[in-house]
Amino acid sequence: MKKKTLLIIDDDTLFNGLLRRQMEGMGFAAVGAGSWAEAQQKLGEIEPNAIILDYKLPDSNAEQILAEIRNQYPVIVLTGYGSIPNAVLAIRHGAADFLTKPVNLDELELTVRRVLETAELRESNQFYRTQLASRRPGPLVFESAAMREVQAMIDAVGPTDTTVLILGESGTGKEMIAQAIHDRSPRAHRELVAIDGSGLQESLFESELFGHERGAFTGADRQKKGLIEEAAGSTLFLDEVGDVGTAIQAKLLRVMETSTFRRLGGNKTLTTDARFIAATNRDIGAMSRSGSFRSDLFFRLSRFVITAPTLRSRREDVEPLARHFLALLSRTGPMTLTPEALRILSAYDWPGNVRELRNAIERAVILARPGTQVRAEHLAFIPREQTGEVVLRFEHEPTLDEIEREYLREVMVRYGGHRLKVATVLGISERHVYRLLERHGESL
Repeated sequence: MKKKTLLIIDDDTLFNGLLRRQMEGMGFAAVGAGSWAEAQQKLGEIEPNAIILDYKLPDSNAEQILAEIRNQYPVIVLTGYGSIPNAVLAIRHGAADFLTKPVNLDELELTVRRVLETAELRESNQFYRTQLASRRPGPLVFESAAMREVQAMIDAVGPTDTTVLILGESGTGKEMIAQAIHDRSPRAHRELVAIDGSGLQESLFESELFGHERGAFTGADRQKKGLIEEAAGSTLFLDEVGDVGTAIQAKLLRVMETSTFRRLGGNKTLTTDARFIAATNRDIGAMSRSGSFRSDLFFRLSRFVITAPTLRSRREDVEPLARHFLALLSRTGPMTLTPEALRILSAYDWPGNVRELRNAIERAVILARPGTQVRAEHLAFIPREQTGEVVLRFEHEPTLDEIEREYLREVMVRYGGHRLKVATVLGISERHVYRLLERHGESL
């Protein structure tokens, strides 16, 4: 992890230099400034994690400086003019702490580390309060060989810092795989940070990702840190990266290659140690060959690729997943699935994959009575052509001829009038289908 940076602002040159060396010996990166004007210049070049500030400077004082930067940096005030009134004023104006000269170095180190930890917690809490309410992806639930292979890849790449690209259709659980990779990493003590490349306009996406400085655009009335900064020491998950515009693709590549970036409207070069995991349901390999996705970014992302299999290609996972979601969603009491409901779930192709299955179980739980079974009728939203179920309704007792006519009409609609498919389903020749259509007056 990169060193925390301290800016030491003190007009006593000897003391400033001594303090910088002492803090560097404690494992920090330290930069010095002898006046507020010089400090402002430094702040245009670096992004300190905390500031150690002399109470009185040639061109300003702590109260004035704190009024400008209290919302951007944690500040520890040092002064030879130690007094209770000065301490109260400094804290009132936003100082994180107050120490008097001569400084006890052990006390200063403890104060700096505590202030940094407090600031980090505050930023994390603020970040998570501003995120859209969403549930953390659950555990991977599977029995299939395809998912065992995915799990083996997660176990292999998780403990590394390698960039990972997750490919797969919408709803296959790409974010759950990203979460599982993060949970297997040394970064697991921090929350995974996610952003959807298709969910925001390009300008908003750029601001969310990189942050912005005050005045960067209309409405930017204060500095805002981006998700890359929020993901320090953690993992940044870029969902639907195939939908990101080429201008932002270039900036993403730079961040991944150099670990540096700039906020919108800023000249300061910042660094990041975030790990990157990207996902997409698009063929960005083909897009890179056609020029609609940067090939250099594609090659950078695809150092380690995991493909999330579709649910229809691992039908043996449908039942354990359905039972998992049922246990998760039936909060009023235990619920079960009837054999017929399981048959319907297993026969369906799940074009929306695991996400669609979860939604199906959630809807079924709502329709079924609490503590009872989920039955076939609770899954009636699933198209019958996917389940093999055929329902013919009559308001009277039908003749065999009427049943044949209605069944023929049902099958013709189901297969879009494709007579060969209809013949195959009915177990008759295509010529026989023509005769049935002619007999029952159906148009060809």
